Amino acid sequence: MIDSDIRIGERRFFDNVAFPRGFGKCGNFTISEDEILTTFGQTLIALELGEILPVNAEERHFIKVLHNPGKAKSKIERTWLKYLQLARGRKTFHTLNSRGKYQSVMAIHSDYSDEAVEAY
Repeated sequence: MIDSDIRIGERRFFDNVAFPRGFGKCGNFTISEDEILTTFGQTLIALELGEILPVNAEERHFIKVLHNPGKAKSKIERTWLKYLQLARGRKTFHTLNSRGKYQSVMAIHSDYSDEAVEAY
């Protein structure tokens, strides 16, 4: 387990909206990151939202990291920033059945008559 002065949450932290199968099964977090999020996540989100006040230097530093991510130095801080990026960041959607390129080509050819296209 991580040696930290950040308080352990009163209960385990889950994000059923962004990670309905859990942090460990989504493929984005390591086993240790999963453990950090489930153990400290409740405290970290409460600190972020201002629901609780920091009680030690490590928690105060965590608040600073939220405003300046470049100052992250602990595994907990880096894991929380990774969680924020994946949970709240822009999601990209990839599909195997994309028609974007085909549709743009057809839009170009629709400007010509069938005879002009056949002449090519």
